[in-house]
Amino acid sequence: MLPFAQEKRRKINLGGATSVASQTDILHSAKARRSEREENRRRHESALCIQSRWRSFQQFRVVKRILAEMFQEDVLGLNGMRALVLIGNNDQLLAQWSESVIRAGDGWSLQYVSGSDMEHWLVLVRQMVVLLLISVANSPRAPASLNHLQILDKFLSPTSNAQALGACAEDLRINISNYLLRRRLYPLLAKALGNIPVDEKGSPSIPLLVPLLTHPLRTFGPSHSDSFLEAYTSLFQHILTLPLIPNRFPLTSLTQFSANLPLAAAFVLSPSISRLISVLGVEERVNLLANIAAFAPPRYTTLPSTSLTTLLNLLAAVMRSLPTGVLGPNPSAAAGKQVAESESDSDSEDPAHISPANRVPLPRLDERTLKRLQTLPTPTHINSLIHATQSHTMSRIALCDFLFALCIVWPLRSDSVLSTAVVSTSGGFVRELYRGYVRSSPLGKEVGLITLLDPANADTWLPLLFLTDLYTHSLLTMGDDEFFSGLDAPARANAPRNPLSLDEIISLSRKLLNISFTLFWREGQIGVQSGVVPGLNVKWESVTRKVTRFLQAVHARDSRRPFTPPGHWLVNEHIDIASFAEAAIVEEQQFVRPDGVRSFSRRTIADLSPRLGVLNNIPFAIPFEARVNIFRAFIRNDKHSIGADTRSFFRRTRTTVRRGHVAEDGFDKLADADLKHPIEITFIDQFGEKEMGIDGGGVFKEFFTDLSKEVFDSDRGLWLVNKKNELYPNHGSYATQPHSLNWYRFIGRILGKALYESILVDVAFAGFFLAKWLGRQSFLDDLASLDPDLYQGLIFLKHYPGNPEELSLNFTIVDEEFGVTRTIDLKPNGSNVPVTRDNKLEYILRVSHYRLTKQIKEQSTAFFEGLSDMIDPKWLRMFNQQELQVLLGGVNTPIDLNDLQKNTNYGGLYDDKEPTILAFWRVVEGFDSEQRRALLRFVTSVGRPPLLGFSGLVPKFCIRDGGEDENRLPSSSTCVNLLKLPRYKSERVLRQKLLQAIYSGAGFDLS
Repeated sequence: MLPFAQEKRRKINLGGATSVASQTDILHSAKARRSEREENRRRHESALCIQSRWRSFQQFRVVKRILAEMFQEDVLGLNGMRALVLIGNNDQLLAQWSESVIRAGDGWSLQYVSGSDMEHWLVLVRQMVVLLLISVANSPRAPASLNHLQILDKFLSPTSNAQALGACAEDLRINISNYLLRRRLYPLLAKALGNIPVDEKGSPSIPLLVPLLTHPLRTFGPSHSDSFLEAYTSLFQHILTLPLIPNRFPLTSLTQFSANLPLAAAFVLSPSISRLISVLGVEERVNLLANIAAFAPPRYTTLPSTSLTTLLNLLAAVMRSLPTGVLGPNPSAAAGKQVAESESDSDSEDPAHISPANRVPLPRLDERTLKRLQTLPTPTHINSLIHATQSHTMSRIALCDFLFALCIVWPLRSDSVLSTAVVSTSGGFVRELYRGYVRSSPLGKEVGLITLLDPANADTWLPLLFLTDLYTHSLLTMGDDEFFSGLDAPARANAPRNPLSLDEIISLSRKLLNISFTLFWREGQIGVQSGVVPGLNVKWESVTRKVTRFLQAVHARDSRRPFTPPGHWLVNEHIDIASFAEAAIVEEQQFVRPDGVRSFSRRTIADLSPRLGVLNNIPFAIPFEARVNIFRAFIRNDKHSIGADTRSFFRRTRTTVRRGHVAEDGFDKLADADLKHPIEITFIDQFGEKEMGIDGGGVFKEFFTDLSKEVFDSDRGLWLVNKKNELYPNHGSYATQPHSLNWYRFIGRILGKALYESILVDVAFAGFFLAKWLGRQSFLDDLASLDPDLYQGLIFLKHYPGNPEELSLNFTIVDEEFGVTRTIDLKPNGSNVPVTRDNKLEYILRVSHYRLTKQIKEQSTAFFEGLSDMIDPKWLRMFNQQELQVLLGGVNTPIDLNDLQKNTNYGGLYDDKEPTILAFWRVVEGFDSEQRRALLRFVTSVGRPPLLGFSGLVPKFCIRDGGEDENRLPSSSTCVNLLKLPRYKSERVLRQKLLQAIYSGAGFDLS
């Protein structure tokens, strides 16, 4: 009887009794009865299923017992093998069978191979070896596994059965190997190896397991290409992705595996690299890198070019697929360890590539794996690759792919990688890439996004981007004499030369300018920046940064010593400059937060505004005059936003300053003042009395002129001058004291006020210091202006033909102050790190960085904090160092007399037709360039004309009647750009008196 036969039957009312119930109650009752019936049906079916399974299990036990008895009756016979195959995984019986096979020797196989039961035996033996393999994978350290492994070796080894079986041996081996490949040979071998702890390399199973890894590869030859590819791919996918392969094998087995690993056939992986990587996890990819790094390098020079190319492409593809930081610290977390500090915006923190794995938590890697990976970016490894790929074109491009990916995934080692590539090839790699691949590339020949996104150009991006990185890095340690080699005179034998000619640099920079402008100027091209470069897993924003760094470095050389044709850097033909300027001014206003703060990175600005992206990254693409007008418009907008343009009576700062104590009083009273609003200065004379007059701007200019003379005096201890009389912060300990840093902060605010009010300053700053205003770093080429002797010494070291270790240098530098010297490490434990051929460029970079940046870091930071209070940093980034100096102090060009005369006002009895005025202009016309500068300095305090001409001089140049006394010298009021000129009747006297005044120091006249 069924278990539920006694269940309660359904009740049916036959009595006709009526009941009062609602329709809802009836429906609920019907639903409940229906559910009850369904549950009873399910329970009934489940009971039937359980009973069926139980009967099957009972019957299986009976059948299994019968099969076991059959096996015991004929262990090595066909019936016994059939029984064991049907039984399946039974460790005890498998152990008995394998032990019997071992005892029987080769004769057991031979009797079946040469007999009529060959086909039946082969079918059974293939299934038996699968069972043995599974047993080994589950319990590799079990005693029976040793016999199992010997039998597997007997059937898979190219030499085991060759003598006993003769001609049949190869066919048998190929048949069984193919069968095992289709039944997860390599995943099961990987499982077996993984089940043996790494440190148990003395396990007796390992010497028997290791040969099985390469037997199929030795079995399958060119005639079995599909099987060979399957085995080869499986070896890379399952075995070489195991952690610490070299640490798992004893020395003998490791040597055997390395010798039988057919890296020369790596070319077969070429079509399947992407598929291979896609099925691997992050940790497996890292292990694959580490294991290839262990086995491949000693054999680079013996590999065919096709296989070396494939290995390099595989390594590169694996590295590009890894998350940022998996091989070392995240670049943003370790930015302080960089040789050159990153720019002070968030761009430097962005990963240079994208990968789905970036969203995966980083695995904890074994220290031994990390140590093995650290060999990849070493100079020794890179040099071996450079040597191995020297005569193979495709391998050379693959090397670019490898080095480029290495710089991306390991950004803290990129400097070392690029330096090694530059030094090892003496610049030849740069020439090879440009002339062999980049020169004929269609990329950048014209402005347009279609060419950049065209998949047909995918192969041209890699050499272009790596060349960009390589040459930009080489510029860091390239002096101007090397950059301009051969320009002034024929090059000497063995003299250092620029790897590219100036004509090639001109052509390359124009290509890259077109690419950069296209990427910034992408209004309406939503999604471009979130995509990747065709053929590379690299973001467009990374391309933009690389190209921009190159252009900025080359443009800096061109600014210092022009070599490009006129208009080379401009994109006027692609945009309307006037419309560009108007739109940029409007867009900039959108970046002002409600609190008035502008705090956006270059990347954010470029994403939101293509015009501001151009102005902040490649400003030289826009004419200088247009950028100056945009700069001044930004300031006008800022004044309007804070109400400073109304010259509010209540918002101005009023203060008194004592004559002779201008700097001291200015610092005490204006250090924390709101300098964006008007400043009203009242001078206190030597008698303690206030000087009469109202400050309408002129008195403040006088105050500013006097203040500049005091604070920039090098005798005060805050500033030093180079041989060109250019200022830079003092690097002594006094300059880093809190009080001195407050002075730098104050001076920065005052100079910001000068830029804010378009007041010219008669002071010149060193270029490397101005670079810090722009958030840029200075390198070897700037060191010549600071320390010519040190510069020449580093140039000598760079091109030293012998072994640099002969010079007994290490990574330290000596600092001297007040006769006391101290040795400073340029890197951790630098005193114990010798300068060698491989690291000499790093040494040059670190020395330059220390002298130009690190020594004055605190002073520069304080100065820039003050400057940023007045001027938005992104406004300054519209200019380079030379242009910034012009913005501060005017144009270092001859004075245009016609422009000055047209923009001169007259006062008193003078007008432009008065005889004395006519004589004045004739006299000035006869002045030489230096005399004209002296006159301009006498009247305005600055000897250079305004950058946009005298129409921009505020207030205008003015000449006023100075009386009839011809014995009196001309005088000036520099605060209002006023020349007080007596009414000389003789032109000769006018010339004599004017020259005497401008050179004798006669100046400000209170009358």
